[in-house]
Amino acid sequence: MKYLVYRIPVIFLLLLFVSSCSIPNLEEAECTEARNDVKQFYSYHFGNDMKPSPKNLILREKFLSPGLVKTLSSSGETNVDYFTATSDYPKAFRLGTCKVVSPGKTEFQLLLFWRDDTRNEQRELAVESVKENGKWLIDKVLSR
Repeated sequence: MKYLVYRIPVIFLLLLFVSSCSIPNLEEAECTEARNDVKQFYSYHFGNDMKPSPKNLILREKFLSPGLVKTLSSSGETNVDYFTATSDYPKAFRLGTCKVVSPGKTEFQLLLFWRDDTRNEQRELAVESVKENGKWLIDKVLSR
């Protein structure tokens, strides 16, 4: 019984220590919100035909800002995929760091990967997203 009296404070202190050692969320709220929508777009894009075409643009419209849809619609034919800035399509992507540019506008680091038996390459782009009607939409892709 007397050992139980000593164990209760020790258990309490251990629980207090463990609960205070949680990992803080360092990302701003806008980045956390936008990350899911940007990731959904790139998952869709990589899982489907990445070749630029009017049909493929229509299939991606729900992820894109109206301004970007208008720009891409009038840009003419090209072999270069706007969203990866290459005609040599990468095998995988990862969203990296995010910063809030202004209220309702974020910029993500986009890492693109080419990996096979003969090649191991990585490139970096920046993806701007804007919040319109409660949804985060891709607004611009920039080379870094």
